[in-house]
Amino acid sequence: MKTSPLFMAFLYFIMGIVFTYIAAQTVEDTIWNFITIFLAILATFDFAVSIRLFNLHFRLKNTNKK
Repeated sequence: MKTSPLFMAFLYFIMGIVFTYIAAQTVEDTIWNFITIFLAILATFDFAVSIRLFNLHFRLKNTNKK
């Protein structure tokens, strides 16, 4: 079964939100600890992949219309 880029984009976007929330919850005295920075970087990558997949979905949709 083939998964659509739109479905995968939503999954990555939700994972980015979850990692951002967990990163915000792990802040103790300062934001500059390893776990917080690691989770924020992971969330950034998830959001970037999500944006690329949304763009891929719309490009495929426009290509199929022509």
